[in-house]
This record gives sequence, C-alpha cells and structure tokens, in this order.
Amino acid sequence: MRQHPHRQDRHGVINVLVAFMLIGLLGMAAVAIDIGYLMSAREELQRSCDSAALAACWELASQTANGQSVSDAMASARQTASTYAGLNDVTNDAPQLATANSADGDVVFGYVSDSSNPNSFTTNASEYNAVRVRVRRTDDINGEVPFFLGPIFGKSGQDTSASATAMLISSVKGFKEPSGGGNLDILPFALDIDTWNSYEAGVGSDDYCYNESTKTVTCGCDGKLEFNLYPQGTGSPGNRGTVDIGSSNNSTNDIARQITDGISPNDLDDLGKPLELDANGELELNGDTGISAGVKDELASIIGQRRVIPIFNLVQGPGNNAQFTIVKWVGIRVMDVKLTGKLSGKKLMVQEAPIEMKGVVPGTSQSYSSSVYSPAFMLK
Repeated sequence: MRQHPHRQDRHGVINVLVAFMLIGLLGMAAVAIDIGYLMSAREELQRSCDSAALAACWELASQTANGQSVSDAMASARQTASTYAGLNDVTNDAPQLATANSADGDVVFGYVSDSSNPNSFTTNASEYNAVRVRVRRTDDINGEVPFFLGPIFGKSGQDTSASATAMLISSVKGFKEPSGGGNLDILPFALDIDTWNSYEAGVGSDDYCYNESTKTVTCGCDGKLEFNLYPQGTGSPGNRGTVDIGSSNNSTNDIARQITDGISPNDLDDLGKPLELDANGELELNGDTGISAGVKDELASIIGQRRVIPIFNLVQGPGNNAQFTIVKWVGIRVMDVKLTGKLSGKKLMVQEAPIEMKGVVPGTSQSYSSSVYSPAFMLK
C-alpha cells in the first residue's frame, strides 16, 4: 500500500521555502529602499548644483563688470558656488565643493557660444559667460550616499554626483518686450561714445559712494568712477540729450514716466521698429531738446538704482530734429542729480554698474554692450 509523507514533513518543507522567500523579499525591500534613497539624493544633488551654478554665474559677471580682475572674479564666484551648494542639504548634510582651479574641478568657468547647444561650452575662452558646477557624494568628498539595508548584503553605499551649467547673455544688441511682460529699465538719455571711451580709460571723478546694504548713495569715495550724463556745453547742438524710445513726440511727462517706470510695451510698439542694433551695429533714434529740470524729481527718486543708457557715435541736427546713431548699451547706477542753477553746476552723475535685464536680444559682438546681462539660466 502506498505511503504518504507525514504532515510534519510537509510543514518542514514549507518552512524552508518561507525562509528562502523571506530572504528574497528582504533583498527586494533593501533594493527598493536604498535605490529610492539614492534617487532622492541625486535630486537633492541636482538642486544644489543648479542653485550654485546660477549664483556663481551672476557673481562672475557682476564682479567682472565692477572692475575686478578675471582671477579675482573667478575666486569670488567659486566662493559663491560653494556657499550656495552648502545651503541645499543632500541627505541632511551640507555638501562641500572642491574649488581648486582646474578644468576637471567642481567649479569650471567657460564660454557658451550657442545657448541651445550645451556642447558649445569651452574653457578656452577670452570671455566668460558660463559656469559649470559639480556636486558629489563620493569617498573623496562628502562621503558616498549611505544605504540602510545594503550593508546586510555587503554594500554600504554608492558614489553619485550631479552637474549643472548656467550661463547668461553678455553680448546684448537690444531689447524686446519680456516674455512675462513688464517694462525695460532703460533711461532715454544718450551719451556720446567719446565720453564713454574716456571713462573706460579711467577719466572721471570718484565723489560718491553706494552702500549695497542700505541701498543709499553718500558723498565719498568707493573706488568706482562717475561721469556726468548732463551735457556740458560741448559746442555741438544736440550733442547729448534725450532720445525718443516710443513716439517721436515724447513729452516731458513721457520722459518722466520712462525714468521711473521704464520703457513700456506700448512705447516699443510706438517706436515702430526693433529696439536693437542692426547688422551694422547701429540704431537710429530721434532726439528731443535735452535733459530738463522738469524731470529732476523723477531722477532724484531713482538715485542708487540701476538703468541702461544708449551710447551714440553720431548725432545730426539740433534739438527735436536731432538724429542719434546708437552703437552700444551700458549699465549704469544713478548717483546724484542737480538740474537747477548755473549750467556749470548742473549734473546727472552716474557710474557703470552691472544690470540684469529681461527681454534682451543676444548679439554677436562684445562691443554691443557693457555691464548689461540677461538673467542667468540653466543650459539643458
């Protein structure tokens, strides 16, 4: 007669199977938990290097425009990258960057010629408009991302890293309505290129000081030269003055509004042509009678603020009949204004200052602008 296995024997087999299944399930759980943690760490790494790259990119441009040497500007940008990376914890720890100056370091400076092509990033450049940042969790720096259950299977953690490249447009040939709407912080006052070139060569005064903390201007030296935007009897009628960025019949009220509020989308429509340099690097703008005491209060209200001014190399005709040939855009800060009294005492003192502008139109030549930049953005 056929014998059947005892029930106790069957129980023993099932217990063995359950034990093996539990080991498998534990392994699957370990993989799921640790891979999930690793993916979360990678997201945090990406967030950290994104913010570090954006901050470092603007710091590089700002320090360079403020007259710092390239090496000093890079050193400041490296420190900024390190600071911002540390503000974004990765697995509850503030990551550190290796900030040594090397092509394979965690902070690398370069130039991007085509914002639609991340591969156009090159470190062999005379101009810099981009920063690449890498944040790592490895044995070498910050430690590998730890596993919770991995050590059971002999795996204590995993090396991982993320990188990001931020750039900004540093060659600006003009402006258009920002994609999100809003006005453009452009003063409708033109400066002749001879005065600008002299200023760039070190001709100017240093009588005012801007305090970044209080956002105020006081008398004193800050190491940055100023120049007078008010025309000082150069002998050529209309040599400097206001320009019409909008209707050709801009009134004092229009100029006052543009001083405080900027150039509006309606102004751009009324201009009837793009507010940008053409293929020859020129833009023709109609002129007005000049800077008058009628806008002194508006100018006084923006002391300490940044604006963009146009630079011209030629003006033909006096007053309202003047025609300015614009060849450059420059970022400035308003330092002082006095438009009453004797001509020799009138002044609109400004100094070069980097300004971030939305709605910029990229140019192909660095001569198109100075200290005017787009917001920093990530290369995808």
